[in-house]
Amino acid sequence: MNAKIGVMGAQGSFSEEAGRTYAMKEKLEKPELVYLVNAEMVLSALEAAEIDIAVFPIENSNGGIVIEAVYAMAKHRFDIKKLFEIDVRHNLLVKPGTHAGNITEITSHDQALKQCRMYLKRIWPGVEIREYPDTAKAAADLASGVLPPTTAVIAARAAADLYGLDILEEGIQDLKFNYTSFIAATRLA
Repeated sequence: MNAKIGVMGAQGSFSEEAGRTYAMKEKLEKPELVYLVNAEMVLSALEAAEIDIAVFPIENSNGGIVIEAVYAMAKHRFDIKKLFEIDVRHNLLVKPGTHAGNITEITSHDQALKQCRMYLKRIWPGVEIREYPDTAKAAADLASGVLPPTTAVIAARAAADLYGLDILEEGIQDLKFNYTSFIAATRLA
């Protein structure tokens, strides 16, 4: 039986990377990743036995506690199997052909914005900053035209590759070493 791992994020998210990292370290053969956009959906799916393992972020070395995960954890019962970290490197993604002078808005998940706040203040002081439910969802929505082409998103390199976006700037997080702690949880026995 292959493990179903529910991750907090869309395809191309850092949570997807964390889910794959967990599966590799635990030597899980052919895990199936289930993309659930937020911590509430991940933990609800775990309790409903729709997934076997829940993987979601809990804290970042720069951005602090992932508030939505704390609220979801307060509503659900689960067993923590493992706490682990991944290095998170943020990138500024744009539609192909978009130049810095065209950008009117930068959007991403609240945590990504927190982890890049000094960069945003320094480099993009006049640009509107907007929260989005997920880094990879923002990238997907930019690529599909849901977001205007003058929008840039902060997301993983994997999202740029997956959705055909250009990387305008790499490694924009404020801290060189930017680690996020993730929880891998299972249902209570």
